[in-house]
Amino acid sequence: MAAGPGLDTPHLPIPAPIDAYGNGGFRFGGMSHRGSLICFPDGMWAWPVTSVADLSEASLSPALAHAGAIDVFLIGAGRDPWVLPAPLRALFRERSISVDVMATGAAVRTYNILLAENRRAGVGLIAVD
Repeated sequence: MAAGPGLDTPHLPIPAPIDAYGNGGFRFGGMSHRGSLICFPDGMWAWPVTSVADLSEASLSPALAHAGAIDVFLIGAGRDPWVLPAPLRALFRERSISVDVMATGAAVRTYNILLAENRRAGVGLIAVD
């Protein structure tokens, strides 16, 4: 499955647990990445989102393109709680993808659990300092 619009070659062509986050980036699979990250069963990519203000149909299109490959998509929205606007939530519902928004740290932990359980999950993680 292709990652979807706006994403090029993955940093890692397989999913991997997130080992650490903070300082504006993430560590996973023996690699370090500065900036936000989006992960699916077919790989992990840089994600050009720096805050919840950047979340739109376009920035979420890689997740929407994974309909059929994922059952749940998590959004790590940074440090503060945030509610996904109804029009964006509807885009996921139309594709039968459950979407949950939480702080980035909680999203990292939840994604790692879903990955360990071999669940069909994706996550978009907004980097935090």
